[in-house]
Amino acid sequence: MSVDDRPTLQAPDDDPFLWLEEIEGKQALDFVERQNELTLQAFGGKAWEHDRDVLAAIYDRPDNIPYVTRRGNDLHNLWKDAVNPRGLWRKTTLDQFRKASPAWEIMLDIDKLAAHEGEDWLLSGIATMPGSPRAILSLSRGGSDAVTLREFDMDTKSFVADGFTLPEAKGGADWLDGDTLLLSSAHGEGMATSSGYARTVRLWRRGQSVEQASVLFEASVSDMAAYGHVDRMTPKRTIWFGRMLDFFNYSVSIGDQSGPVAKIDLPTAIELQAHGDWLAIKPRADLSVAGQTYKADTVLGISLADLLAGRREFAVLFEPAPRRAVQGFFWAAGRLVLSILDELRPRFEICTPSATGWSREALAGLPQIGVVDVWPLDRHPSESNGDLLANVQDPLTPPSLLLLERGVASPTVLKQAPKTFTADGLVVTQHEAISVDGERIPYVQTGPAKESGDAPVYMSAYGGFALAVKPYYNSSLGKLWLERGGTVVQANLRGGGEFGTRWHDAGRLAGKKLSHDDFAAVAADLVRRGVTQPKRIAAQGGSNGGILITNMLVRYPERFGALFCTIPLVDMRRYTKLLAGASWIAEYGDPDKPEEWEWLKTYSAYHNVKAGQSYPPILIATTRRDDRVHPGHARKMAAKLQAMGHEAWFYEPAAGGHGYGKDNKERAGFEVLGFRFLKEKIGWRDEG
Repeated sequence: MSVDDRPTLQAPDDDPFLWLEEIEGKQALDFVERQNELTLQAFGGKAWEHDRDVLAAIYDRPDNIPYVTRRGNDLHNLWKDAVNPRGLWRKTTLDQFRKASPAWEIMLDIDKLAAHEGEDWLLSGIATMPGSPRAILSLSRGGSDAVTLREFDMDTKSFVADGFTLPEAKGGADWLDGDTLLLSSAHGEGMATSSGYARTVRLWRRGQSVEQASVLFEASVSDMAAYGHVDRMTPKRTIWFGRMLDFFNYSVSIGDQSGPVAKIDLPTAIELQAHGDWLAIKPRADLSVAGQTYKADTVLGISLADLLAGRREFAVLFEPAPRRAVQGFFWAAGRLVLSILDELRPRFEICTPSATGWSREALAGLPQIGVVDVWPLDRHPSESNGDLLANVQDPLTPPSLLLLERGVASPTVLKQAPKTFTADGLVVTQHEAISVDGERIPYVQTGPAKESGDAPVYMSAYGGFALAVKPYYNSSLGKLWLERGGTVVQANLRGGGEFGTRWHDAGRLAGKKLSHDDFAAVAADLVRRGVTQPKRIAAQGGSNGGILITNMLVRYPERFGALFCTIPLVDMRRYTKLLAGASWIAEYGDPDKPEEWEWLKTYSAYHNVKAGQSYPPILIATTRRDDRVHPGHARKMAAKLQAMGHEAWFYEPAAGGHGYGKDNKERAGFEVLGFRFLKEKIGWRDEG
């Protein structure tokens, strides 16, 4: 395309690349096919195939940890490897699982199912009921969020011929009894919100068509979603109904199979977990009630009966501090487990309610550095004896899976993941950069102990939706970046949840731009500390992190040598009109409101990119089956950059969903393509 042919934008809605939003449009697919060809020609080839196969072999190792969930007496696992790329649903016993080589019983071979039915199936969910052999399986095409629901008999290991079946849609189901489902699905006319999720909760009885299922509960079309959940901890199987007003606000009611009976009288900006007659509540804002004010992010306990009776005598289970916050909480056998980050160090506490009050104790025996994740072993709380699983790791130490029997016994190691890269001479250090407004931004650096001043650095971050970024053991970065002499940096930006709601709110809505400033500040700090220089910094981010990376391109181009942008949001003018985009208004804002577009346009890189500027090279990659973040974001940004004469590359495999591939080999190929692009563009010829 000549300079004279390049399109220009006179106004935000004047978009010459709208045709790329037609996911299966011929012109759009011709663009994708040509771009894929150019990108693979440039960064594929034998070296790419070699590293892809090295990484895929790591993902397919037979001694990787098989993560399990207990249903009844059996431990269930979904396993993928080179022989079973789509996966095996299988089960074993806890005694068998303790062995080095457990005996597994195959429930469903997804590869055989896909081949037999000629569909691109992946198994994305399993809904079971205590004491029943029946399950509702969620089958996804190519990794998409939309699923087909089908009833499965775990005794016969076959689909039920006349069982519950629902065509592809977003949502799922919960069992009320052996012949009744509580259906929260977007399938059917008028059943979807503007975000594409379920708008209703329906009671679907065996033998009925889904159109005959009665609607028990409805949300507004403008809400994010409606959902229903059966609480088997109560004698009458209480049903919890919820309107997800947006990503951070909920209106919750309780009821039965006739519908809601009582609305929970609490603010909508809360996180709530119920367990029989006990509730744990975490408000996102200060809560003033009964003459007392509780700070945002305080965890409160109360009995459901007391709350419904109008009493508000909450027990304070956790109090936050500026850099100490609860990351999540769950119930197990009558105990509430709190997951806490204290200056990014993991802590866990157990709170136990009784008629005389609440007791508190620390969850003992777990490391207080690195990454520690804890969750219940049992899928169904009504079957739980309190057993917990813990995953322990750090950037140089592969994961260990631990069992904490009844949540109080000393942890025992169930499985140890293999070391997948050589960590000799590498160290993990924590640092802080100072952002534009003086805030301290933590980051973790992994690499050689001695700084070279010219290190090839791989930077990443997320900074959104109150999600905390943790320094996990990463086989791909370890094998293909660290082992070959590089340095890896992971930043904890505002917008994440590392330090609670304060930290999240500072980096959302108009503050999202500040989150991006944080990342740029970390890049500058690496140079200030003598770790590297700007041209040697490669940065990657995906999804919400895609907004981050495109803003580094247009706002801080001088601080980076190359950028890899994956499954991204980019066009903040149209994001609410594309797939699930409307569900994220609470994180970014509404571009249809002029006052909110004023801040959105400051970080809508699609509208801020300019011709004639000096930008680092960028590879933008997405997947065609991503039905969460529309692939049009990535397509349009790549096309616009190219039309303006900038170095922009594009890659879009056909499958993968909101991820990097439907199997380990596809995932490895996607990642390695990014690594090879970044290495070439920062001038690093590694020894691999």
